[in-house]
Formats: sequence, structure tokens, C-alpha cells
Amino acid sequence: MSTALPAYRNLLRAARLAFQGDNTMLTAARSSIREGFRANASLAPSSPEYPEAVKHAEEVATILRQNVVQGKKSGDRYKLRIHEETERGDNDTVKLAGSGTSLGGGKCCSA
Repeated sequence: MSTALPAYRNLLRAARLAFQGDNTMLTAARSSIREGFRANASLAPSSPEYPEAVKHAEEVATILRQNVVQGKKSGDRYKLRIHEETERGDNDTVKLAGSGTSLGGGKCCSA
């Protein structure tokens, strides 16, 4: 069985979750997904680009599910629509920002 169809459906579901209640963005996301899959429709499952294209679709779906949060202005504030699949990490990387260290092990901004 082809892995493209499940990846396509997963991506559409992720877009629906990420852009729920925002018909303009949901329509644009669906259109973009459709165009991307049509552009790769000629790929044979045996071609080396095929698994890369499916993996890309799965990664985009993961990002949409876990990292895209929409906000709606309510007075002077924004109300965020955080759902059950939104990634809620700790702030360790934010805490490291001012310490002068980098995650790569090298010196930050060295001359």
C-alpha cells in the first residue's frame, strides 16, 4: 500500500486542527497541500524522492499539530487557541539565551 495517501490525509487533519475556526487559513492550507501533492504526483513509489516527499509531508503535519498556535485579538490582549496536541515544552532554551552559551558547544559571537 502506498504511504502517500495516509500522509496526505494526516496533513489535511493537522491543518484542520491547526486552523480550526479560521476558514481563510484552512482553505489556503488545503490548497497548498493539494498543490504540493499534485506537484509530486508523478513520483513513482520506487523513486528515491518518494520517501523524502512523504517524510516531508509527515514532518509538516507534526509541526502543524504541535507548534502552530493561532491567536485572536480580544480587546488589548490576544487569546491563544491552544489544543491538546500543542507542544508545551519547558523554558530551558529561553533560560540559556542570556548566559552566553550555545547549544552547539562553541562560543557565542566569538571573534
